[in-house]
Amino acid sequence: MQFEFDEDQRLLQQLVRETVAKARSLPEDQLWAKYQELGWLEAPPVELAIVLEELGYVADPTPFLATSTWFAPLAGRLPRGAGTGVCDGTGRFVLDADRADEIALVTRDGVVVVDGAAVSTERVAVFDPTLHVAHIAHVTAPDLVPGIADLTLMGLAISTVGSCRRILDLVVEHVKQRVQFDVPIGSFQAVKHKAADMHVAIERARALAYFSALTIAEDDPRRGRAALMAKAAAGECQQVVFQGGLQLFGAMGFTWESELQIHLKRAKAGDLLLGTAAVHRRALLA
Repeated sequence: MQFEFDEDQRLLQQLVRETVAKARSLPEDQLWAKYQELGWLEAPPVELAIVLEELGYVADPTPFLATSTWFAPLAGRLPRGAGTGVCDGTGRFVLDADRADEIALVTRDGVVVVDGAAVSTERVAVFDPTLHVAHIAHVTAPDLVPGIADLTLMGLAISTVGSCRRILDLVVEHVKQRVQFDVPIGSFQAVKHKAADMHVAIERARALAYFSALTIAEDDPRRGRAALMAKAAAGECQQVVFQGGLQLFGAMGFTWESELQIHLKRAKAGDLLLGTAAVHRRALLA
């Protein structure tokens, strides 16, 4: 497997970064329409991972993640509008269930796609107000069973990596400007060590997420284990980056005015959705 991006993938990465930077101030519905127009939802696994990492970097508020990695791999197609999937057998804490046009349910009889309006949903108040998470109940298909797609875990992993990248960038910018004892705090060895630990954790999780995307793209028999490894590594990365980011920002990290809190919450949500790092480490051992 080739772990370096080819020229087309590097151009895609640059295009996504530039597009997202210019469009991030648009209303959510216009953002969603733009992503659909650009065809990013139809990207193959590795290219999709590139898009998801950059959307994670800006804490994208649209249903892109749920549509491309929760609905599409279960239904085998893109939804009419936005979509999501119930793949852990519980129907609880389903990403974007409250605003999905179609929902894919994993049942004992296979995957059943239902109209979002026909499903009773209740949005859950979570620590990230920009994140749509809901519980659902569906009376005609009660026999939900676990069946989490590899692409779903990979998508959560690489999105979490994107959030962690943004946290580290904000931290580096802050420690260069914050002055104590007449010098930037970024010059202190302890601060450098924490930033280095965050960087190493991000690179490890990023490599495993892209390895997962590669195994999915090539239908490699290791794809199941690779997806579990990616989700576990992203959760572990989030723990290191969350702690280091909050500590290095000091009191600033606790304020609503700081952009940091947005990305801390999004990274934490990426770990909690569909099981924490510990859950997927146990699955690997099993």
